[in-house]
Amino acid sequence: MAYKIQKTEEEWKAQLGLEKYKILRQKGTEFPHTGQYNLHFEKGKYGCAACGEILFESDAKFDAHCGWPSFDQSIPGKVEYIKDVSHGMIRTEILCASCGSHLGHVFDDGPTETGIRYCVNSLSIDFKE
Repeated sequence: MAYKIQKTEEEWKAQLGLEKYKILRQKGTEFPHTGQYNLHFEKGKYGCAACGEILFESDAKFDAHCGWPSFDQSIPGKVEYIKDVSHGMIRTEILCASCGSHLGHVFDDGPTETGIRYCVNSLSIDFKE
C-alpha cells in the first residue's frame, strides 16, 4: 500500500533507533508488562511513535491484564487491518494507516461494549496530553 508518509528503511532506522525500529518496522513485539503505557491511564491521545498520527483516545483505553496497552476502539480511518498468519496463528495485525508502521494486533475478545481489544506495543505509540 502507498502510505502518506514514505521513508526508506534506513531513514526509519535512523529516526526510530534500533528498539523502536524492531517493533514498528520489523513487526516485533515487546515483552509483556514492560511497556511504559501498559498501565498508563492519563487523559489524552496516543499517536504513532513513527509519524505522530493520532490513533487512539485515552477514553478507549482499558486494562486487559494482558501486559500490553489495550484499547476498545481506534480513531476511524487511522488504523489499517492486515491478516497475519505468522507463528502458526491467524490474527489481525494493526498498522498505522499514515506510515504503515506495526502497532500490534486486534482481537474480538474485548470486555467492553465494542467487544474489541486492540493490543498495542508501548514502543509503537506516544502519549500526548
